[in-house]
Amino acid sequence: QVQLVESGGGLVQAGGSLRLSCAASGRTFSSYAMGWFRQAPGKDREFVGQINWSAGNTNYADSVKGRFTISRETAKRTAYLQMNNLKPEDTAVYYCAARSTFVVRWDYWGQGTQVTVSS
Repeated sequence: QVQLVESGGGLVQAGGSLRLSCAASGRTFSSYAMGWFRQAPGKDREFVGQINWSAGNTNYADSVKGRFTISRETAKRTAYLQMNNLKPEDTAVYYCAARSTFVVRWDYWGQGTQVTVSS
């Protein structure tokens, strides 16, 4: 099993920044990815971005491209989501997730952290 714990959410004004962290523990895969998702009230969970843990390459949803950056610190087994120029529509519960790169399904999820952007 993999355990994921997010932190760093909070309340911020529009145009501000926040950095979320996702610390992983438990089993490791030979090759895996960590992703960020979010779910706003009344909406489906949506993909924000992901990082290939070994290669470090990333990809993002169009809605956050250029504003959000995913990075990782391998020694700490921690992924980060740096969010800049936040907008009220970024308000959501943010989740990190992990999967082996050999599968498509995200098997492991954190508990989520609330991000609220005020206008």
